[in-house]
Amino acid sequence: MNFFKINAKPRKITSILLSASLFVLAIIGYAYTSHVRHQENPQDKVVPTFEAMGEGFYRTAFEEDRKGDLRLLIDTMSSGKRFLISVALMAIAVVIGLNMGVLPYVEALLLRFVTFFDKIPALALLPILFIIFGLGEVSKLALIVIGVFPTIILDTYLRAKGVPREQITKGLTLGASDFEVVYKIVLPQIMPGVLDTIRLNFKAIILFLIAGESLSATVGLGYRIFVVRRYIAMDIIIPYVIWMSVLAFLADLAVRYFIRWRYHWQYEEA
Repeated sequence: MNFFKINAKPRKITSILLSASLFVLAIIGYAYTSHVRHQENPQDKVVPTFEAMGEGFYRTAFEEDRKGDLRLLIDTMSSGKRFLISVALMAIAVVIGLNMGVLPYVEALLLRFVTFFDKIPALALLPILFIIFGLGEVSKLALIVIGVFPTIILDTYLRAKGVPREQITKGLTLGASDFEVVYKIVLPQIMPGVLDTIRLNFKAIILFLIAGESLSATVGLGYRIFVVRRYIAMDIIIPYVIWMSVLAFLADLAVRYFIRWRYHWQYEEA
């Protein structure tokens, strides 16, 4: 009766059950589909059983390949390294957007260029990146940066512009320098929202990462998915996709907890 009530407050156990329900339905739906397809064709590879996926995951995670490597481990480490480097580079985007939002000359210099650059489809530049940077790590990181960097800049810019002008004027009146206003008054206020934007772009970062790995890598989660695709090895592809999703979810969760810990005052005021 309270499901569509604005002021409803679900109990904790109710929230947990509701959150789990869609996962359970998805698992049941997949199990049923797999069962039906295997009844018609026991050799079906498109919708593997849970047992087959478990065996596929075990082979990649715990059985060494011809080179003596654990494929899931080295793929995760390689993709994780690229992902973390890409996220770290987003700090530069935050600095650029912050200064654009507060310093008029920086805004005049960069705003239109960044806005135009943001509209360029990054995947269309992939052949150009391969020609300029080769097939190494630089081209993959460049693809991610081009795809996500402008978005982070513009989001930070808009958040900085949204800080009341009275606060900036008051800071200058009390003797703060221009850069102190930028980094000690504006930045702390917008940083929780900026971190939220970065974590919401994790999916885009992973998308460009997979695109780069699928075309020019010899190791990585995206690379492995496209290699086994040739053999319709869904018993490996699906566990890899789930594994990537779990890692992305944990990264998102870590950032959310960091925001609540570091900027707890914002939530206390709310």
